[in-house]
Amino acid sequence: MRGVITPELDLRFAAQLADAARPIALKHFRSGVAADAKPAAGFDPVTEADRGVEAAIRALIHDSHPEDGVLGEEQAERESRNGRLWTLDPIDGTRAFIAGLPTWMVLIALGEASGPVLSVVDQPFTGERFLGVHDTAAWLERDGERRLINSNPATTRLEDAIVSTTDPNLFSGAEAEAFNRIAGMAKVRRYGLDAYGYAALALGGIDLVIESGLKPWDVAALIPVVSGAGGVITDWRGQPCHGGGRVVAAGNRTLHAAALSILAGV
Repeated sequence: MRGVITPELDLRFAAQLADAARPIALKHFRSGVAADAKPAAGFDPVTEADRGVEAAIRALIHDSHPEDGVLGEEQAERESRNGRLWTLDPIDGTRAFIAGLPTWMVLIALGEASGPVLSVVDQPFTGERFLGVHDTAAWLERDGERRLINSNPATTRLEDAIVSTTDPNLFSGAEAEAFNRIAGMAKVRRYGLDAYGYAALALGGIDLVIESGLKPWDVAALIPVVSGAGGVITDWRGQPCHGGGRVVAAGNRTLHAAALSILAGV
């Protein structure tokens, strides 16, 4: 039987998953926790916080929704038996985490084959929790209060934009040329924010985020929050981006189109 996603009920459960993740993540944050390098090229760190958070979330999903699939960064995928899929990044921004910087996030998304429907993007240290339903609404919850958020800034020109990427050195060749062209036009550039940059975009602070080389768990939870807040998030050709790869997010459609006019040809 195909599972049905009920935004109100499932968003409440996603928040419960984030509640379970918070004490595990905070136990290790600024504790001197060691990072192991994954068996891949370069330094791709993973900590006990990454492993512990994902294990706890998976256990709760299994207990409450045993037919649901789970795709996470740290464990093997569990295939869905009902069409519902949770996509998890237990600590997005592990480099920031081990550096003691509060820009890492816990990413939890629920969706279907067509993409994520709802998500929670949680920052346990600051107590900021972003919730979104795709193309519907997004909220910031803090200190027990929840308010609607809107990313739609007055900024519509690249020359007036605040632009972000996690690390400009991750671009190379034509990608680097395209990003540098936009960054050179922008009013302000801010780097190193990982998923927090997208949360700031949903709040209407940052105007444009451009990335490349993302995995599905890096981006799935960002889509409902950005789109729910009125922003636009796609790949560099304007197509759905929940599979990862090259991603561009903007606070409004005009700015998104301006960025695509440069990025789409790469």
